[in-house]
Amino acid sequence: MHFSIPETEVRSGENGSTYVAYNIHINGVVHCQVRYSQLLGLHEQLKKEYGNNVVPAFPPKKLFTLTPAEVEQRREQLEKYMQAVRQDPMLGASETFNSFLRKAQQETQQIPTEEVHLDIYLSNRQKVKVNILTSDQTEDVLEAVASKLDLPDDLVGYFSLFLIREGKDGGCTFVRKMQEFELPFVSVTSLRNPEYRIVLRKSYWDSAYDNDVMDNRVGLNLLYAQTVSDIERGWILVNKEQHRQLKSLQEKGSKKEFIRLAQTLKYFGYIKFDPCITDFPEKGCHVIVSAGNNELNFHVKLPNDQIKEGSFKVTRMRCWRVTSSQVPVVNGTANSGTSGKSDIKLELAFEYLMSKDRLQWVTVTSPQAIMMSICLQSMVDELMVKKSGGSIKKMLKKRHNGSLRRSDSQQAVKSPPLLDSPDSNREPVVKLSSKLTSVTLRGISASNDISGNNIHGNDAFEGIGDDDL
Repeated sequence: MHFSIPETEVRSGENGSTYVAYNIHINGVVHCQVRYSQLLGLHEQLKKEYGNNVVPAFPPKKLFTLTPAEVEQRREQLEKYMQAVRQDPMLGASETFNSFLRKAQQETQQIPTEEVHLDIYLSNRQKVKVNILTSDQTEDVLEAVASKLDLPDDLVGYFSLFLIREGKDGGCTFVRKMQEFELPFVSVTSLRNPEYRIVLRKSYWDSAYDNDVMDNRVGLNLLYAQTVSDIERGWILVNKEQHRQLKSLQEKGSKKEFIRLAQTLKYFGYIKFDPCITDFPEKGCHVIVSAGNNELNFHVKLPNDQIKEGSFKVTRMRCWRVTSSQVPVVNGTANSGTSGKSDIKLELAFEYLMSKDRLQWVTVTSPQAIMMSICLQSMVDELMVKKSGGSIKKMLKKRHNGSLRRSDSQQAVKSPPLLDSPDSNREPVVKLSSKLTSVTLRGISASNDISGNNIHGNDAFEGIGDDDL
């Protein structure tokens, strides 16, 4: 996760005094606003549980009111502290740390703890209304959805909740995968925009795990609904003959066979991102990035309007990082020469093994850069579990206090309508690989690294041999 404290605010206290509040951003979005004393309380609790040798140093107290320069210094120190805690495998995954973030999020949004209805959507836009508490964390909400759908306990970990934004044209933008440190009701409510919604989708990449899910009726229906939706969105490529076969299987109600045929199609199981900009194969190219099958796939539009396609395997990425920079905005348009309101520009940059002895940085400028980074990390995690001979069931196993809360009233997953005819007006695509040798090594432009100046090292990169290149 990417933690930053890019800004502070002077706030008024209850007794008329003022204090400095620190805005904590997680994954590029404001998560909560906290005081120094609250973070100090977190630090003391972590020290009590894990000891001074484990917990990073905390910015010291000051006797007098801070000057603007000292406020800025403390902001930087607190940002580094939060990043260091999150990056520690033990501290970052601790319930103490994550419960602090959840409580701070709820207090910042001033949402009291009470029973509410929350709408969770399936891939086919079917709405599942669950009864939860506003203070329920992501896992609690996921379990409530599983209970409503009658999804077995051992399959819950195969699915996750995602925050998406659905446009008026039906387009779907993935914002992020919901995490253990947030409260889904608070997260979606605080956005105050009906275009944002929470969607249930499978959380793994290897289609071999589909077999585990398809053995259950509810799991099969969820995968089927997601597959049909991805085909309708154009995320999975289907030609006329394949479309005819799929529609025939739909009409017969052969859901397993439908999914198995879809598994053979291009981009099955991929997440498609909104159009953005890349510097590959040359600077300023428009690109559509998709993540899946342990790779980032690029559909690049070159300056001569030619469309080229290529893939970057995660096993050949030595490392990656997400950076942010401020872009001044005037009348809704970015303008580097004017001061005032700013937007955040996010970039994902990864160092790629182009040939046996040549590494090269490739950069993608996209508001979804953090989501791309999260996809890469989850691919690496899944690969490493497989490489070590571990079980994905253990990797996906959720913390349970007893069995899942089962709802009195279950809701069935509705079958989506039959597929429409495939789009016959797709632009011709040629391979991008012919351009690989024409690009020279470049560095990353200077900007603020919102992952804490921390490059994501790729454990899966270490096992590459000459036969893989």
